[in-house]
Amino acid sequence: MAEPRPAHAAEAPGPGASPGRAEAARRLISLVDLTSLTGEETDSELDALCARATTPAGPVAAVCVYGDKVGRVRASLPASAVRIAAVANFPEGDADPARAREESAAAVAAGADEIDVVLPWRAWLARDHGAALAVVEAARAQAPVLKVILESGALGETVNVAAAAKACLAAGADFVKTSTGFAKGGATVADVALMRRTVGAELGVKASGGVKGLADARQMVEAGATRIGASVGVKIAQEAAAGMNTRTASTNAY
Repeated sequence: MAEPRPAHAAEAPGPGASPGRAEAARRLISLVDLTSLTGEETDSELDALCARATTPAGPVAAVCVYGDKVGRVRASLPASAVRIAAVANFPEGDADPARAREESAAAVAAGADEIDVVLPWRAWLARDHGAALAVVEAARAQAPVLKVILESGALGETVNVAAAAKACLAAGADFVKTSTGFAKGGATVADVALMRRTVGAELGVKASGGVKGLADARQMVEAGATRIGASVGVKIAQEAAAGMNTRTASTNAY
């Protein structure tokens, strides 16, 4: 059996793939984590979310939900190329490794492929780095793929963001991620670029929180993001597909 593709690697254009807008749209959509984190989603709403995960520009990377919603999402995405991500220690980011471990384990047992865990950023700012990293390590022990949400807006100074990203790299994370979307600030191009410089090519970088459409998503990817988390993932997909269709129509006109 072939080795699975690293979860943070972007898809390369296949043989014979035409360059230009259509290919760019497909590549961008393959980086989107289609996200719904109200915690109040009904089964029918989750089914509709999963139906949108396959777009005219191709499938998104993942559907991201709370752990107790994973079972329904798994039932809606059988044998799918779309991965399932679940959040843990979310959104508070408490210094509670038992919670991170239990939520991660339960989500994986229900069918999650990836865990997005919140770094205890208050503990990090208080210089209690051991307590913060204990949460990362607890989730790491359960997660097939681990994304660590740094809450970069709350960490503030670039030195804090860079140090946290470097520590998560050492702790075995697969991705570092900007934000929950529930705290101060969200994804910025500057933070994404800083995180990419800090972790190099070894980790994925996920931009989330405040990504409002296709233009934002493109800026994040240009800065170094290899995943885009967005509640407006459907909008991004629609805008990317519209661009693809514009390209196709233009080509067919000649």
